[in-house]
Amino acid sequence: MVTLADVQAASARIDGRVLRTPTLPCQAISRATGSDVTLKLDNLQVTGAFKERGAANRLALLSADERARGVIAMSAGNHAQAVARHAHLLGVSATIVMPRFTPATKVTRTASWGAQVVLHGETLAEAASFAHDMAEKNQLVFVHPYDDAAVIAGQGTLALEMLADAPDLDTLVIPVGGGGLLAGCLVAAMALKPGIQVYGVEVEAYAPMAQRLAGRTVSVGGATIAEGIAVRDIGEMPFELVRRRITDVLVVPERAVEEAIGLLAEGAKTVAEGAGAAGVAALLTYPERFRGKRVGVAVTGGNIDARILSNVLLRDLLRDGRLLRLHLQIPDRPGVLADIAGKIGDSGGNIIEVSHQRLFAASSVQAAELEVMVEARDPTHAAAIVEALEKSYVVRRI
Repeated sequence: MVTLADVQAASARIDGRVLRTPTLPCQAISRATGSDVTLKLDNLQVTGAFKERGAANRLALLSADERARGVIAMSAGNHAQAVARHAHLLGVSATIVMPRFTPATKVTRTASWGAQVVLHGETLAEAASFAHDMAEKNQLVFVHPYDDAAVIAGQGTLALEMLADAPDLDTLVIPVGGGGLLAGCLVAAMALKPGIQVYGVEVEAYAPMAQRLAGRTVSVGGATIAEGIAVRDIGEMPFELVRRRITDVLVVPERAVEEAIGLLAEGAKTVAEGAGAAGVAALLTYPERFRGKRVGVAVTGGNIDARILSNVLLRDLLRDGRLLRLHLQIPDRPGVLADIAGKIGDSGGNIIEVSHQRLFAASSVQAAELEVMVEARDPTHAAAIVEALEKSYVVRRI
């Protein structure tokens, strides 16, 4: 269905339309996981995700009649932006159907490329059904995000570039949504380097590929920060390509995705959305699979709302012990707050926030309750701050 020749042809076809993104080693993630990690930074594409590859290839193959009719796509965001951008570059009208839960930043950026954005449905499946109906009614060309040979071939150019830039890699780790990227990368990687191991990665709430490969009934749903791979239905074409070639599909918990976003931000100095960080999450969740190996990880997208990124980083600081939330029972008398602030300051801590309750929360009118948020250098420093306070007060970490 899709061959190395198709991927190579797609690479030539999209040259100049899509960025050849950097393939760089990352010492911070290598140290954290015990493997030799190289990142393929497709979050640096113009629209912030790898989807440009498949969209550019598919739209370049449109006939004159199809260009005149216009295209339609359904997506939670990255495919939407990719189709909108490349339709704009070709002068083709584009309609994009997006689920109502799509992050505002992806809706805004899609519309900025001149596409007509229609918000419909609570899931990708509902948005897809509506988009197919619109395509039939208005004679539009439906550009599927993953169940399309030209799209799969375009996505496979990611692995083509990664192995050209880092030929010593013995393992690839690829996030899985509908399966188009994984399928394309498998076709390219296995043809270029038959002994290479290729892993797909899904999140616990949405793991249809892992379930289908295991012969189980697909059951998905729930909140996830990796909304870009929150897909119910794997494409049939990607599934056929994947099932014969895949090493394994790994399923990661939500917390690992959040930790991966933080590690990429602090360690690799790069911003990744939840789906884009899923590959690093797999290394954190299954270090024994990758220890000592030369691993290429696709960072597939960087379109994350600033508010969500901020919350993830703060939660990461709390987990690491670099941000402390402390609850103290204190006597209600002058000078206590100054004493607590002095102990924290003398220990090298930085007070970020204080909440002092005298009237309602305390168990006695002679007492008060204090909540204080403190910044520490690392978990050892955090423990030292708590120890200094415990010499005089009852302290509980929240």
